[in-house]
Amino acid sequence: MKTADVGVILDEGQWTGYQKLLVAATALTIILDGLDNQLLAAAVPAMMREWHLQRSAFAFVLSSGLFGMMIGGAIGGYIGDRVGRRVALLGSVVSFGALTLLVSFAGGVTTLTALRFFAGLGLGGAMPNAAALSSEYVPLRHRPFAVTLTIVCIPLGGTLAGMTGAQILPHYGWRALFLVGGIVPLLLAALLLNVLPESPRYLARQRQRWRELVVLLRRLGHGVPDDVVFVDAREKPIAHVSARSLFVPEFRRDTLALCASFFFCLLSVYVGTNWVPSLLTTAGFGVGVASYGLTAFNFGGVIGAIGGAVLIGRFGSRITMLAMAAGAIAGAALLASVSIGVQSAAAVLAMLAWTGGLINAVQTTMYALAAHVYPTGIRATGIGTAVAVGRIGGVVSPYAGAWALDRGGPSLMFLFIAGTMTVVFAALASVRNHVPRRLIVRPVRSIAPQPAGR
Repeated sequence: MKTADVGVILDEGQWTGYQKLLVAATALTIILDGLDNQLLAAAVPAMMREWHLQRSAFAFVLSSGLFGMMIGGAIGGYIGDRVGRRVALLGSVVSFGALTLLVSFAGGVTTLTALRFFAGLGLGGAMPNAAALSSEYVPLRHRPFAVTLTIVCIPLGGTLAGMTGAQILPHYGWRALFLVGGIVPLLLAALLLNVLPESPRYLARQRQRWRELVVLLRRLGHGVPDDVVFVDAREKPIAHVSARSLFVPEFRRDTLALCASFFFCLLSVYVGTNWVPSLLTTAGFGVGVASYGLTAFNFGGVIGAIGGAVLIGRFGSRITMLAMAAGAIAGAALLASVSIGVQSAAAVLAMLAWTGGLINAVQTTMYALAAHVYPTGIRATGIGTAVAVGRIGGVVSPYAGAWALDRGGPSLMFLFIAGTMTVVFAALASVRNHVPRRLIVRPVRSIAPQPAGR
């Protein structure tokens, strides 16, 4: 009987095509998570007209979905660490797909509020498990890039929400928008049920599932015998999975800093994504152009997050994330100082792309930072807890955005975003265990198991 260290096998192994496919499959779930999450923001102007309601009537609807995401993030992370990332992720996708489909039949704000809350449970539960799953498929040197590439699909999904809204809303109405947004995730979940494997590091902790792990490692290109005994010496063992484990002295400072970072960054993200479309329609833009404003706010995040992940691999997460946060602060301050109107549409969309892009880039790379901070035993719980606290900022965002727009218009709203991103900058600066510079481990093609006892 031989012993194999699954941590060494994964961390120092090759970055294979199969691993890339697994990360891509995980990322697909988050594209649809981001799409379904932001469909409502694109649909609000059309709902306002159909139901003859003011913008403020939808603040509670928007916050109910984010409140559901807050709870879903914490519960989903815990379920992922207890019963597996794959089960928790696919369950979340089925949940938010079905509830989004039901939104297309909503007849008023009360029903819409309830449906968005329950959809939020699934939307929130997907992200921590997707981040944990993608981080545990790949070698250590590629972990920040893989996690960021997965979570960057949130703004990519938001980009698709804006584009889909621009195409469907003017011709078919908002109900068709949610019909599409519900059916597609259900189809994807059915496909991934037979394609997506469980995390190998999670399987290593479940002795009764070692046969499944042997098959998976062989598919990853590692020759392991049938009677191998698995260990994971690189991961700190966690006796009991709970949120309390995040506040032991080793993790307390970084947990608090991550929670603050997620709170204020998600507050910034959702003030923008919830209110940019209605802000632009109020300023005289058409519904289609307003949807493209949401697209611009998100699309820059796709580019910025991928670029940020590459820079994190070279320069570490501290300097990279602080630079992106500073750029977002500058962009929001600039938007606060200009007049927003149809005569300056191109300039407004460009500034939204810059500012929203950097905010989303900071938010997205936070998942990679959190995955680095916590060991496997509490990784999904740690990410889920930080995201859940961040969702409180999301819950506050509809009211904060409505207050800023009603009191001071676009200028006050963007000044508010500049202030919240300044707090994010300070919180990220206080994180102790950032991803270091040039996180490079020499790849090997296969790690031979060692005889037991060595």
